[in-house]
Amino acid sequence: MKTVKVGLGVRSYEIIIGPGLLDDRETFQPWIAGAEVFIVTNEIVAPWYLQKVRKALSGKTVHQMVLPDGEQTKNLETATRIFDRMLGIPLSRAATVIALGGGVVGDMAGFVAACYQRGIPFIQVPTTLLAQVDSSVGGKTAVNHPLGKNMIGIFHQPKRVIADVATLVTLDPREYSSGMAEAIKYGMINDPDFFSWLEENMERVMAREADALEYCIEKSCKNKAAIVEQDEQESGVRALLNLGHTFGHAIETATGYGTWLHGEAVALGMVMAAHMSVRMGLLATEDMNRVTALLQRAGLPVDSKTRLCPDELKAAMKTDKKVKDGRIRLVLLRGIGQAFVSSQYPESVFNDTLQHYASGRA
Repeated sequence: MKTVKVGLGVRSYEIIIGPGLLDDRETFQPWIAGAEVFIVTNEIVAPWYLQKVRKALSGKTVHQMVLPDGEQTKNLETATRIFDRMLGIPLSRAATVIALGGGVVGDMAGFVAACYQRGIPFIQVPTTLLAQVDSSVGGKTAVNHPLGKNMIGIFHQPKRVIADVATLVTLDPREYSSGMAEAIKYGMINDPDFFSWLEENMERVMAREADALEYCIEKSCKNKAAIVEQDEQESGVRALLNLGHTFGHAIETATGYGTWLHGEAVALGMVMAAHMSVRMGLLATEDMNRVTALLQRAGLPVDSKTRLCPDELKAAMKTDKKVKDGRIRLVLLRGIGQAFVSSQYPESVFNDTLQHYASGRA
């Protein structure tokens, strides 16, 4: 078992990574103070892992809610359904929420835990690669709005993150590839050695070889933890974690949530950010080619699968949380491992990038 600590003072917690963690009672019990537990999961994950977690929680009063699968369920309507269930029990303030699933489940469960009776504890149990390397760590919780992704939310740190790599064996290949986008992102932001390691070991990671996979997850979590510790609520350096996300969120919003998987949209968004950086003379074409090649080896898109409307993408980006003084702030690159945030870029390069990749001809 590997352990990564997120140091946030009284809100510090551990991420534990390894196989068979869901079978171990001690994985959960010491971090649950009250007698009640409320598990939020979905219809895909529940048949595989819900009973395992319930067994590990023996001695507790366990309630559960199984949601439909998919990004399209991550909204206020679903949150209200969960609140109705929690209040109908009624669930006490001493209860602990457990998020058992991928990024959507983690966001939904964290959001309701943050809001219910002004906040109750929760534990992240991510079962997708994307959630294990990224979304379960850092305390961001949110739901989507038709006009923008993750626009309604709150920071609420988990008590623990339990990343059982055995759950990835059953993960759909497309979902698995989606998660790799976030791992590659860390190499592009500030860890060129990790990027090089991924170049050397991508086939092993994609084959889900245990040692390579655990290293990939551990390294990703360490990179994210280091940034979150410096900037918990994204007032500065944490914005670097949005590499590819402003473009990616716009793709998800414009095409309808669920058409593109999150990691697929982020992958194309990172290519678009690299393209802009090359056009601005900041990034070597060779580095952009390395990025594109690595994303392709991970099974991720580097051009548009369908025609997109540049004006719709731009409109979606203007509702992004990172807009400041009317300017869309983007994460760009001076090299692999040298990301920076800027709103100072030629509008013509930005527009040309939208046009180029939205057309499906990239």
